[in-house]
Amino acid sequence: MSGGLLVAGTTSDAGKSVLTAGICRWLYRRGVKVAPFKAQNMSNNSVVVVGPDGRGGEIGRAQAMQAAACGIAPDIRFNPVLLKPGSDYSSQVVLLGEAIDTVTAGNYRSLRPRLAETAFATLAELRAEYDAVICEGAGSPAEINLRDGDFVNMGLARNAGLPAIVVGDIDRGGVFAALFGTVALLSPEDQALVNGFVINKFRGDLGLLRPGLDMITGATGRPVHGVLPFNADVQVDGEDSLAYGQLLGRPGAPRGTEWLRVAVIRLPRISNATDAEALASEPGVQVRLTIEPAEVADADLVVLPGSKATVSDLAWLRETGLADAIRVHAAAGKPLVGICGGFQMLAETINDEVESRRGVVPGLGLLPVEVTFGARKTLARSQGAAWGQVPVSGYEIHHGYVSGGAPEPMLRYADGTPEGAVVGAVCGTHWHGAFESDEFRRRFLTDAARQAGRAGFVVAPDTRFAAVRELALDTLGDLVEEHLDTDALWRLIESGPTPGLPFIPPGAPAAVSPTTGPPPAPAAVSPTAGPPQAPAAVVPTTSPQGGPGAAAPTTSAPGGQGADVR
Repeated sequence: MSGGLLVAGTTSDAGKSVLTAGICRWLYRRGVKVAPFKAQNMSNNSVVVVGPDGRGGEIGRAQAMQAAACGIAPDIRFNPVLLKPGSDYSSQVVLLGEAIDTVTAGNYRSLRPRLAETAFATLAELRAEYDAVICEGAGSPAEINLRDGDFVNMGLARNAGLPAIVVGDIDRGGVFAALFGTVALLSPEDQALVNGFVINKFRGDLGLLRPGLDMITGATGRPVHGVLPFNADVQVDGEDSLAYGQLLGRPGAPRGTEWLRVAVIRLPRISNATDAEALASEPGVQVRLTIEPAEVADADLVVLPGSKATVSDLAWLRETGLADAIRVHAAAGKPLVGICGGFQMLAETINDEVESRRGVVPGLGLLPVEVTFGARKTLARSQGAAWGQVPVSGYEIHHGYVSGGAPEPMLRYADGTPEGAVVGAVCGTHWHGAFESDEFRRRFLTDAARQAGRAGFVVAPDTRFAAVRELALDTLGDLVEEHLDTDALWRLIESGPTPGLPFIPPGAPAAVSPTTGPPPAPAAVSPTAGPPQAPAAVVPTTSPQGGPGAAAPTTSAPGGQGADVR
């Protein structure tokens, strides 16, 4: 077979990434040879994949997580196009793992045909190799200003003949309007591929939601394939900064008498904030993303994470007062670690003629190194040790390199080459993912607690980050099996779109002419017949000629969502 499915969403962060991972894990446990795919991802959370030829390349972290759900190694083909925003107006373009250009909204259009051709060809290649490919959309397929030339949502589904399902996040409110509106703003050809819905993050009594499920099915002629409950145990790699709240993870109780409080600076162009997730997996470690100087002052450990715009984000630190708060924290002898771009910000000077093109700028001056940006990006998987004998591994994605200074290194490569820097309680490294090495993470946290004066903090001796990740993926698979109509999903994956699905007006809006203005709105109500009668909850009310009316309420009880949101 060569099955496939597109998981689209009503919005960004509606649950596409986790639902795709859950479906992948469910299929993997059924013995299906399955792979994930996202034609184009816009994210600064990436991971290095080393191909059979030994060449390193980047893909979005979400696709690496989904590959793990499939029980396979990540592959650059799983995310052929990765856009890494460096500012509000430009992004670096990574094509099949390699950075090829920097684009703006204007010149992206000229590059898009090449990107689309690569994405379509890559998906066809994967479908020939795997039994099923589960594709994740981007944003919403109803972003009508982007439909022309789209190759990640309905453009991908149309090209490959894929059935699509739409997931909506009920925590945001208005989920039924979002589901209906998503379909109703698509062309008839696109609508024909949308085969149903999934509702994400529901809390409360499902019985109170049932009338709404029946109504949306009646109004669209498409079933709700299931309702996924909110589950705080689902902690997987975030696709981008939207996936993160203020508090990372759900920390367990401390093994000792004190907590260790960690503040991670939420930089405007934060890159690979996933580094802090390993810290958050430890009992007694509270990890908080923040932009508040007061929270930096109150923290035991401060993490300055990676950035896609090191010099610009360093200027932002100074403008917001966070740079001063970081210096005060370090002057007090409390621990501070910089990772990749964060490490570069701690340097004495940064010479950047590549990303920002601002030349030499002063760093925070907390580590005795100079950093220079090279035109060629370093992409590597790295192995080595810390403290002489503690094994550590990670990956590198950076243009900057240490061009001056000879400090004590934080790590050493397997061949003994020094990496990073340490001065007292301040340290930094270019390696992402180092905290996923369990023994290294424990030793680091133990030292950090000592430097912060948290004598009552005791690191857990048995936390295995790989097991934490695997448990999260299994939890996603369990949720799919228990709460979705998996028979219906399998039929779609195996047999393709359901024929004869009804069209929902108005469809894709016509383009507005600069001379004639927008087309007249269709009359929804006959001037002689009056308004339509409200339909019953489960009666289909759509046709190519008319839109749905309001569904009659069936209960006056409050909705089933809880007040607490993630």
